[in-house]
Amino acid sequence: MGRPRGFDEEAAVVAAAALFAGRSYDGTSVDDLVGQTGVHRGSLYKTFGSKRGLYLAALRHYVDRELGEQGDLRFLLLAAAERAPVDSEVAAEVTRGIRLLDQGGGEQATTMALGLRIRELAEGKDGGR
Repeated sequence: MGRPRGFDEEAAVVAAAALFAGRSYDGTSVDDLVGQTGVHRGSLYKTFGSKRGLYLAALRHYVDRELGEQGDLRFLLLAAAERAPVDSEVAAEVTRGIRLLDQGGGEQATTMALGLRIRELAEGKDGGR
């Protein structure tokens, strides 16, 4: 029988999601993730397989639990711009997130919200998010 995990996996995923949303995938190192989550490098690799594996878990958590709650689309937008073009699993999660937004407020409302948020980010008006 294996040893029980010495950390809260969901808490690590939530902490990683916040870091990726603030710094992007490429702007976040494994050392950053270790520092933010408090989980040792070996445990992160054993649980998630790679930085990408943790990123996917964080993105799924964000789409499932946080998207729309906070009104902050930063992580979804970063994923769409940075990783979706080169990673089909990320592209699928971004698509799923957009569909969930569409269901909540209609396609036109989602498109307008995404457009406004992209403009804010481009202009550097991210409100400290």
